[in-house]
Amino acid sequence: MPPPGADHGIGQGKIYHHLLVQGQFQGHGKAFAEVGVVLGRNPDSLVGADNAFVCTRSLPIRKSTEGYLETIPELIAEVRSKNDTNKKIEDKVAAYHRAGVVVVWVPDPATCTLTVYRAAEQPVDLKADDLLTFPDLIPGFQVAVRDLFDS
Repeated sequence: MPPPGADHGIGQGKIYHHLLVQGQFQGHGKAFAEVGVVLGRNPDSLVGADNAFVCTRSLPIRKSTEGYLETIPELIAEVRSKNDTNKKIEDKVAAYHRAGVVVVWVPDPATCTLTVYRAAEQPVDLKADDLLTFPDLIPGFQVAVRDLFDS
C-alpha cells in the first residue's frame, strides 16, 4: 500500500491532539496515534489504527510481546485515505465492532466530514460546522469537525 498523504497525517495528528488534551490529560484514559491493535487470536488479527482511545475503566493497557495493544480501545479513528473504498471502510468498521470497539470515527479530509459508527446503530454523518462530542466515554470532549482538517 502507498503511504498516506499529508491531509491524512494532519487529520491523524489533530485527532490525537484532541484525544490527548481532552481525554488523557483530563484523566479519562489513554490516547494513541498509529498503533497496532490485536483484534483477535487464533487466527491472529492485527490492524494498524490511525488513532485509538482506551478509557480509564479498561486500564492498565495489555500489550502483546511485540508491543501491540491487546486491550480493545473504546474508540478507534480511521482517517479516510484517497484509496479507501466504501467497502474497505465498512469492513474495517465491522471488524472493530466485532472485536468490541464501541465507536469508530471515519474523518474524510477530502470532504471535511466525519462519520460516527456505533455498533447496532445507523452511522451519523457530521459536516464541517458540526460539533463532535463523546460524552459517554470522554466527558466534556468537543471539537468542531472542521478543526480536524487542514483548512
